[in-house]
Amino acid sequence: QVHLVESGGGLVQAGGSLRLSCAASGSIFSFNAMGWYRQAPGKQRELVARITTRGSASYADSVKDRFTIFRDNAKNTMYLQMNSLKPEDTAVYQCNRDRPPFSPWGQGTQVTVSS
Repeated sequence: QVHLVESGGGLVQAGGSLRLSCAASGSIFSFNAMGWYRQAPGKQRELVARITTRGSASYADSVKDRFTIFRDNAKNTMYLQMNSLKPEDTAVYQCNRDRPPFSPWGQGTQVTVSS
C-alpha cells in the first residue's frame, strides 16, 4: 500500500513563498496523474493543482500564476511551489491521485498565511 507524506508547510506572511513536498513509498508517481489538495477549516477538500505522468500541469483559478506543481518520478516525490501567498491559502495541504480511487490520505502539512 502506498504511503504519502507531505512536508514543507509553515507560517508565512502574505506575499511570501513555501515549497511543499510529497513523498511516496511506492512508484505511484510514475503511473498516475497526481494532485495537490487543500482543506481549510469548515470547507471541503479541493484540488488546487494536478500534474499528468507526462508533466502537464493544470491549476485551480484561485492559485493559477502563483503555484507551480512539478514532480521527480525517480525520487517518488512531487512538489508544490507556492508564491505570492494570501491569507485565503491557509489550509492543510495533501497530495494524492488526481481522481478516485485514492490512496490512503497522509496527514498533510499545515500552511498558515498571516496578513
